Amino acid sequence: MLARLGIRDLVLIDSLAIEFAKGLTVLTGETGAGKSILLDALGLALGSRADSALVREGAGQAIVTAEFELGAKHPAVALLAEQGLDAEGALVIRRTLSADGKSRALVNDQPVSVGLLRRLGGLLVEIEGQFEQHGLLDPVTHRELLDCFAASPAQPAVATAYARWQAAIAARETAEADFSRARAEEEYLRHAAAELDRLAPEPDEEAGLARQRTDLQQREKLLAAITAASAELTGERAAQARLAAASRQLDRLPEAARARIAAALAAIERAQSEIEDAACQLDALAGSELEEGGRLDSIEERLFALRAAARKHQVSVDDLAALRRRMAELLAGIDQGSDRLALLAREEQAARVQYLAEAEALSDARKAAALRLDKGVLRELPPLKLEKARFATRIERLPESGWSAAGWDQIAFEVATNPGAAPGPLNRIASGGELARFMLALKLVLAATGPVATLIFDEVDSGIGGAVAAAVGERLARLGERLQLLVVTHSPQVAARGNDHWRVSKRETKGRAVTEIERLPPDGRREEIARMLSGSVVTDEARRAAESLLA
Repeated sequence: MLARLGIRDLVLIDSLAIEFAKGLTVLTGETGAGKSILLDALGLALGSRADSALVREGAGQAIVTAEFELGAKHPAVALLAEQGLDAEGALVIRRTLSADGKSRALVNDQPVSVGLLRRLGGLLVEIEGQFEQHGLLDPVTHRELLDCFAASPAQPAVATAYARWQAAIAARETAEADFSRARAEEEYLRHAAAELDRLAPEPDEEAGLARQRTDLQQREKLLAAITAASAELTGERAAQARLAAASRQLDRLPEAARARIAAALAAIERAQSEIEDAACQLDALAGSELEEGGRLDSIEERLFALRAAARKHQVSVDDLAALRRRMAELLAGIDQGSDRLALLAREEQAARVQYLAEAEALSDARKAAALRLDKGVLRELPPLKLEKARFATRIERLPESGWSAAGWDQIAFEVATNPGAAPGPLNRIASGGELARFMLALKLVLAATGPVATLIFDEVDSGIGGAVAAAVGERLARLGERLQLLVVTHSPQVAARGNDHWRVSKRETKGRAVTEIERLPPDGRREEIARMLSGSVVTDEARRAAESLLA
């Protein structure tokens, strides 16, 4: 519900702060006092077009603050949560409008777009007036209103069936497109798939091959070092040959001399043996590294082939395996395409049949609810001096192109104000005063449905008086038992029904007009209603009549 409304420097208002209560609140005042400014202010807070002409003359900016109290399950809470905004407890909306026409919107001190304000406004407040073209007068809202009134369990079932049907259509259309594309590219696909089959790429294969290649390239350096070392040991001028030459020189000495160099000969023999062992070990290592060198060639060949295929198909090497599977699926789809398309078509048809059944059930529920709604509204019309009028809910089946998750019905509330006349749209058939009373009758029947908890009637009593005004007041009071209701009225019969009464007035100060508002105590209410009854001069008879109305 709307808890508070603060206004500063807007048109004729310097500064106002209004606290609203539950139930029926009436706003009265002489014509031109500024009652419409209050509605303009609330509309500005809820996303109406910002016009710099609304800023009070001489002020830099106008500010409107509207505070709402919301339940945890109110749709506005969910909407704000989608936008990352917190709305636990109170929801404070602030709109500033500069004299240069620039405006700024805040929700709980967080900047938001005017579009979000409008969406919030549609969930928080509904304004019904003679010239309003939204709310009940907008045919776009009629289906949702009837569905809320019907409260049919078929509604979510239709949405689910529609989503399943649309998913089946999408699956069939995708398969058809794939099949058509695959048939057009079949020759290329078979050639490319055969190449990839021969290559047989594996996931993450490139990284493994690259590591092995690096390892084997490092082994080439090792082989070069082994070869060089072996040459130093076993070549013509290497250590082994030099030791052999030294041994031969010493062997030529006489026996007696050789005895003296026995130790040296033994050392030379040991060195020759160690060098032979080292040469044998190096030869063995060189042989094994030569075998690994052959692996390097095959690994490089494999790696280069994978990279060439990836460039050809404009994918990464790691995606080649997935591409191979995709090509295989497309070719399988070509081979089995007709069977798959037939299966998907059957699934689509089954989903459509399910949707038709659910939509039929929802349409039946709507028709039953429409009868109840029409009877309920018709019961309210005679006391509102609309006894000759007819109200009817028109339900028509849309063409298939118009079917949706909400079913296949187009719904419109229509009226006929004269006997024999064909029903037509509310805002085209009814006059201003009749229209407001139709809105009231409709709201009485629909009061328990819909998310909006605050309803504003702007001069619902226009053009009526006496018993009809009393009937309007009685019905507004009933409506106020279920909703927060704000009513701008010139009717004393309506004003007397209010739980809370505010008087809007205009006074002149320092050469300019200023709008003020005050909550009236019991004596003030009697005096205001007496003024509404008698005019500018309040008589004792008018006061007694006011007391009678209040009683």
